[in-house]
Amino acid sequence: MMTWDALYSSAFEAVRSRIGRVGRVLLAYNTNIDAIKYLDGRDLEGRIEKAGKDEVLRYADGLPERIENVPQLLGSILWSIKRGKAAELFVESCSTRFYMKRWGWDELRMGGQVGIMANLLGGVYGVPVIAHVPQLSKLQADLFKDGPIYVPKVENGSLKLVQPRNFAGDEENCFHYIYEFPRGFGVFDFEAPRENRFIGSADDYNPNVYIRPEFRERFGEIASEAELAVISGLQALTKENYRQPFEIIEEHLKVLNEKGIPVHLEFAFTPDETVRKAILGLLGKFWSVGLNEVELASIMEVMGEKSLAEKLLSHDPVDPIAVTEAMLKLAEKTGVKRIHFHTYGYYLALTDYKGDFVRDALLFAALAAAAKAKLGDVRSIDDVIKAMDVPVNEKAKPVEEALVREYGMRDGIAEVNGYQLAFIPTKIVAKPKSTVGIGDTISSSAFVGEFALR
Repeated sequence: MMTWDALYSSAFEAVRSRIGRVGRVLLAYNTNIDAIKYLDGRDLEGRIEKAGKDEVLRYADGLPERIENVPQLLGSILWSIKRGKAAELFVESCSTRFYMKRWGWDELRMGGQVGIMANLLGGVYGVPVIAHVPQLSKLQADLFKDGPIYVPKVENGSLKLVQPRNFAGDEENCFHYIYEFPRGFGVFDFEAPRENRFIGSADDYNPNVYIRPEFRERFGEIASEAELAVISGLQALTKENYRQPFEIIEEHLKVLNEKGIPVHLEFAFTPDETVRKAILGLLGKFWSVGLNEVELASIMEVMGEKSLAEKLLSHDPVDPIAVTEAMLKLAEKTGVKRIHFHTYGYYLALTDYKGDFVRDALLFAALAAAAKAKLGDVRSIDDVIKAMDVPVNEKAKPVEEALVREYGMRDGIAEVNGYQLAFIPTKIVAKPKSTVGIGDTISSSAFVGEFALR
């Protein structure tokens, strides 16, 4: 039995030496600008008094469906602070958007799953990517890192791939305003039980999954340039607006499948049940899907597996036997070849193919996630190794023991009902510099790492 540290070290070396072999990765559909504001208690109290404290406090107890005025915005921020929970709402009204813009931000970061993955794969690992950017403003373009990152552009009838910064044309900014607060943050008599954030999205493109004309008209040509694909950004759709984007997405999946391009779906929590059912119906057209326990439970619910869904949310750490059961049900129902489950402390992958490379890609992804948490920003693949000294999560021991007892797992690998199950304990950074985009780092690193090792 090798130690986990030894497995981590050899997995990193294996991926680093082979990642240059990975061909272009197509990323669609959501990119935006994250405007981050670190909240100040006295400033917030003053704003609440000015907007009408009684009115604001109404929304601190129950979130509105969307934000239509300033008291709703401030009340929703309070709702998050009070509970130490993240929430995201769409900002409908122009005057509230203007208010947020004037309130300002402390820093701007690349946002959206596509934007974060493009910067990681292209800007850090040097893996070439083709990104769908709903709106390419000057500000958005400048947030892309240097490296082999491309966007499709049609010039005189022919399709070209250009670095976003060289894309002439200044389109709209898609802002997501992120209001961050630390643990113990106080406002009036509320105190935050843990650090978190509230997000107000002032963006008409991503919530409707706007798909650029180049992608609608020339998708066959764009897909021919790629070897792998990752799709994300479906989480904000609703039963009112999902039909049209889903038609286009189905056409895109058909093209990718015909060309034999493996596609990964990065699932994110999708509140609308109709949309969740529609995603479940599409899953068989994907090679792979990535999700956490909340997302897996939400899928089990629409599959009618209510008690299993509850089991997934009732233990800490999450019960790995319940996770495996849920993954098996999902694989058998949809035919998806790979399910990558990530939670705080460990990852699992269920695949209909076998090999240590599945586990090793998970180890590489866990190291990349720990490096991001530790350093805040990973600048090169060599930065990833700086997380080797972060300790392996001790709380994953009982998880591993349960898998050994139940499935006879060895070195993180077992066979279950004809599938392979791979397990790894993660490395946990005690005081992370940043948590935004860690899930996207994990999923894209594991998916691409697996193809580097094949």
